[in-house]
Amino acid sequence: MREVKAGGIRQSVIAGNWYPGQPDALRRTLEGYLADAEKVKLEGELKALISPHAGYAYSGPTAAHAYKQLENGPAFETVAVLSPLHQAYLGRFAVTRAGYYETPLGLVEVDAELVEALGEEVTLNRVGFDGEHSLEIQLPFLQQVLGTFTLLPVMLGEPLTSGRGLAAGRELSAALAKLLRDRKALIVASTDLSHLYDYDEVIRHDRVMTELVESFDIEGLAQALMEGRCHACGGAPVVAALLTAQALGANRAKVLHYTNSGDVTGNRRPGSYTVGYMAAAVYRD
Repeated sequence: MREVKAGGIRQSVIAGNWYPGQPDALRRTLEGYLADAEKVKLEGELKALISPHAGYAYSGPTAAHAYKQLENGPAFETVAVLSPLHQAYLGRFAVTRAGYYETPLGLVEVDAELVEALGEEVTLNRVGFDGEHSLEIQLPFLQQVLGTFTLLPVMLGEPLTSGRGLAAGRELSAALAKLLRDRKALIVASTDLSHLYDYDEVIRHDRVMTELVESFDIEGLAQALMEGRCHACGGAPVVAALLTAQALGANRAKVLHYTNSGDVTGNRRPGSYTVGYMAAAVYRD
């Protein structure tokens, strides 16, 4: 049995709802998604992934295209997952006080050393409880493809619809680049794209986002998000992840898959609430 260190456990708030709550069912679901995803030959060193965070029935197949790139790949020892906050405002940067995240696949250890080091670079709010789904939902995929790793979980409270969100992303990226430079570390940005009541408008706005990501135009992406030319609830985590990856040598990005909830359900009627999903890889060419 795995030795559990001090610090407590952040128990799942979405297992059995957003994804299967039983270990065997969850593994089968993940294996199925990954089997259907394509592993792309990236001509370089992987630095970061962008993955959606809706319930697996909606965004799981798209997320699998991101995590497929980790199969038989480099052994990342640390994963920094950057997510937005959808519920209560917990500050500019929030991190759990717990020593572990729990999913049906077991415990993921929070890298206490890295959290402490990050707290010396930026102001962290250490929270005893959070109901944030967008960070947790990345963990079963990571457990499935990486096995054992330590986690640096950061929830960003400032949306990228103002200068505050962009400033927060830049501040966090500078700290992460400093702390992760000499580690075998992967960065994961958790985001969905447009949330609109029009399928065609979602496609139009999301095309702006995917083209800017693919061109690795970080400043252009930040500007487009602030101006509303594209939408992403995790815009600040995406920009922070791209800036961090760039500081660590990344110079290219590839969109691996795109879909939206209208494609998943088949409901593309005007007026129907539709959410976009993207998977992307960021790497050094």
